[in-house]
Amino acid sequence: MSHVPVLQKEVIKYLDPKPDENFIDCTIGSGGHTLAILERTAPTGKVLGIDWDTEAIAKLKTQTAKLWKRLILVNDNFAHIQDIVQREKFRPVHGILLDLGMSSDQLEKSGRGFTFQKNEPLDMRYDPANLLDATKILNFWSRQDIERIFKEYGEEQFAQEIAKAIVAARSEKPIIKTFQLVDIITHATPKWYQRKKLHPATKTFQALRITVNNELQNLTHALPQAVSVLSPGGRIAAISFHSLEDRIVKRFFRSEPSLKVLTKKPATASWPERKTNPKSRSAKLRVCAKET
Repeated sequence: MSHVPVLQKEVIKYLDPKPDENFIDCTIGSGGHTLAILERTAPTGKVLGIDWDTEAIAKLKTQTAKLWKRLILVNDNFAHIQDIVQREKFRPVHGILLDLGMSSDQLEKSGRGFTFQKNEPLDMRYDPANLLDATKILNFWSRQDIERIFKEYGEEQFAQEIAKAIVAARSEKPIIKTFQLVDIITHATPKWYQRKKLHPATKTFQALRITVNNELQNLTHALPQAVSVLSPGGRIAAISFHSLEDRIVKRFFRSEPSLKVLTKKPATASWPERKTNPKSRSAKLRVCAKET
């Protein structure tokens, strides 16, 4: 749990954990935020750590033996937060964190094709039990449906061209590896697009990952449940990494009558953090408090 997570100082500042308080980390990942919270909630404060990724939970269990009395780990989707809290009898809840980014382990070590920088199988599932993976979308979905998810979930301006190129390529041989897909995207987009700061495959990979894991729907389901399990005066913090997630969080926080928004503008990473952790550049933190 030595990994320093995105916006850690800002998360701690806004959640403001105090001795003996309980928190939920809905996307515990490598556990960085949780460790910082546990340090401040000693001696009896607890964290309920949820993650859909089986490997993430298994790894944390081996690393956090000393904290087991104060750390409850659950391998589940945060879209079921209400059921999880009930099952674990985890109350009162003083704060909830949703860090919606992928952990560095998922990108660098999972071997599941989350990154276009390594040649890996196009899986992209957080949960291996999920029946849908990226290869099924790329090889069996219609051109129209592929184009639609690239537009909706990737906001990709060349969605039509990339979808056409995928359908043409799969008629020759199945698309099963990340570099295959990167090659298809490169040939389907103009040269100037490939010279941009953002890699031309970024939006396509994002759209596939969101679709495979039903990410936006899960977030939409989780937010009202999070409010219902939160104690009066408790806080919810959400870190998003792209505009689609941020929009859902922003609208929900503003429309929920029992919440008071604490971040008029989202908190973003400082210049030193952006320099040392490029992933933090797109991070936006929004926080609200439940009325007492």
